[in-house]
Amino acid sequence: MALLKLEHVTIRFGGLVAVHNVTLNVDKGSIHALIGPNGAGKSTIFNLITGIYPPTSGTISFRGRSIAGMPTHRIAALGISRTFQNIRLFSDLSVLDNVLIGAHTRGGWDLTGALMKFAPWVQREEREMRELAFSRLKLVELDHRAADSSGALPYGEQRRLEIARALALCPELLLLDEPAAGMNPQEKLALMEMVERIRADGVTVLLVEHDMKFVMGLSDRIAVLDYGEKIAEGDPCEIRANPQVIEAYLGKAAPFTDAASDNIPVARSAVCW
Repeated sequence: MALLKLEHVTIRFGGLVAVHNVTLNVDKGSIHALIGPNGAGKSTIFNLITGIYPPTSGTISFRGRSIAGMPTHRIAALGISRTFQNIRLFSDLSVLDNVLIGAHTRGGWDLTGALMKFAPWVQREEREMRELAFSRLKLVELDHRAADSSGALPYGEQRRLEIARALALCPELLLLDEPAAGMNPQEKLALMEMVERIRADGVTVLLVEHDMKFVMGLSDRIAVLDYGEKIAEGDPCEIRANPQVIEAYLGKAAPFTDAASDNIPVARSAVCW
């Protein structure tokens, strides 16, 4: 069952068509990847889904409800959260406080509650938010760093902290924009295992990523963009063998050589030979 649907989505910036007629279904409980060369429109699609840009044409629906052009905060409240290509932590705050910022979007009190911070119901909700934040830190294996300054974390842990903050919104759909960027192989392997845990916790994942080994080893389904258009979609084996995908990445349609296989390798759980 599709949790997220994009149907014939197009966005134009003046004379530039950044995304053209893209249709995409993300099934509930899946890990779905969106790949393509630089400038293919991947992050633009994330911005369309999360309301940063309204589509010029086409529809976007989440759980059967149209969200195209809806304000970003309302989309987040419906159950969609995201990370960004560049780390956007509050570096002067603690690890826990960064996650609490995300958790407080689920809170029920407003300015009145803030002014009545010693009221029992406000303190109860604050405890619940802290418990939620700790649970998200535990999911990404950062609960032991809760009191540390987020700016002092190594790069890979800062990436995981961003994911914990996004998870503090209790999303049904998590958008990960190049989560493995800048990570070493060990960190990437740990990240793959973490994304699997997130999926097992009931969260559907849509990710953009340039590391093809990471994508092929993790995704149930992959959609490929080139120059703003979807050129292919399928499981990792189908994508690896697709001539249009090979051409988009390698410059010409040709069978994979050993060198080409390094660019788009086989998924861990698939047999593509």
